[in-house]
Amino acid sequence: MSRREGSLAPQADSSVSLLPPLEAKIRQTHSLAHFLTKYAEQLLQEYVQLQGDPFGLPSFSPPRLPVAGLSAPAPSHAGLPVHERLRLDAAALDALPPLLEAVRRRQAELNPRAPRLLRRLEDAARQARALGAAVEAVLAALGAANRGPRAEPPAAAAAASAASGVFPAKVLGLRVCGLYREWLSRTEGDLGQLLPGGPA
Repeated sequence: MSRREGSLAPQADSSVSLLPPLEAKIRQTHSLAHFLTKYAEQLLQEYVQLQGDPFGLPSFSPPRLPVAGLSAPAPSHAGLPVHERLRLDAAALDALPPLLEAVRRRQAELNPRAPRLLRRLEDAARQARALGAAVEAVLAALGAANRGPRAEPPAAAAAASAASGVFPAKVLGLRVCGLYREWLSRTEGDLGQLLPGGPA
């Protein structure tokens, strides 16, 4: 029995590839971003469903309201070095939690009987923080720590909370949920650049 166990041990070890710490960290962070991108899609769909008409109508094209402290990923980011893109991702992930929390507070007033949406928004804020910290850890491990200017979350959150009127508040919430999804997707793609076999 012990001989058999001994013969299996090297085989088991060889089947599990021991990744260098940096590659393992990148893979883990990429997997988290991939998971959260799917979660963000579900959050956006649920948000739309609970806002009532005209939000769920195929013909509805909401105004693209600016969100203080956060913009959408720009197409020009694609031409930047991957480390710089990851710095932008980390800054966006840092700005998202207070915005998502502000949307949750507003939705608690507008949709108090939607506990799942409120929980999803709360989870999204926590997940954005976790992914942002993981991206920062990857940057630090690469020797490219994020030294860029930080957004000012309190001001951004105050701006999100200050949307006057029900319809503008709903549109702003939709915009924040959409930006959450866009930045998660961008982060997933940027981390994928660092994986072996990823695009150069």
